[in-house]
Amino acid sequence: MISLDDAVTAQLESHGERFEVLVDPDAALAIKRGTFDEEFEGKELEDVIAAEDVFEDAASGDRPPESALEEVFGTTDPMEIIPQIIERGEIQITAEQRREMQEQKRKRLINIIARNGINPQQNDTPHPPERIDRALEEAGYTVDPMTPAQQQVDDALDALRPVIPIRFEEITVAAQLPADYAGSGQAKVREFGDLEREEWQSDGSWVGVVTFPAGMQNEFYELVNEVSSGEAETRVVKDKDELATR
Repeated sequence: MISLDDAVTAQLESHGERFEVLVDPDAALAIKRGTFDEEFEGKELEDVIAAEDVFEDAASGDRPPESALEEVFGTTDPMEIIPQIIERGEIQITAEQRREMQEQKRKRLINIIARNGINPQQNDTPHPPERIDRALEEAGYTVDPMTPAQQQVDDALDALRPVIPIRFEEITVAAQLPADYAGSGQAKVREFGDLEREEWQSDGSWVGVVTFPAGMQNEFYELVNEVSSGEAETRVVKDKDELATR
């Protein structure tokens, strides 16, 4: 369940009756697009609604007669009716809710770009989120609150490129953990991205080659330092068959 403050109203008018349900706005849009299972993996309908109920007027709490539910939906079960109202009806979003959705989408978009984007003019270093935020503002890019952030990335990049040098890229890094830290540390390092190769050395140390979005380099190095108390060695790998570190 979500809180009432986080919910919007989905409304359907049919057979002279009005039916309303309270639902998470992004989930409602995903249900209408038919992408709920993909965008909300691991969640069920009850996780994204504010009430397991159908209303005639959600604001007042009035409910439609069961006969109307049966006539329009062929059932009185709210959990069967709620998706139909969302799919067939309209999403009622207030100006304040729209602003909040837009701000949330903006933060998600910036996070995606920051995690994947690099500055090719500064040795492929990541762009801080604050820099991306300012560049979007300078570019005059407006985030669409009704569209998933991932689907807006390409348009945002087109707007950003005249303002800052940026491109999306993956990076492959080899990390060598000393024997004292290899046992516990390697589990966290290998989960950071795609583990290309790993090898246990004769001295008990562990070497892993991990590929991940280039914008996450700082996070990776912080993790490696944390699990090894700063004693690990890392280097960018151009050839994934190469396991040596320095």
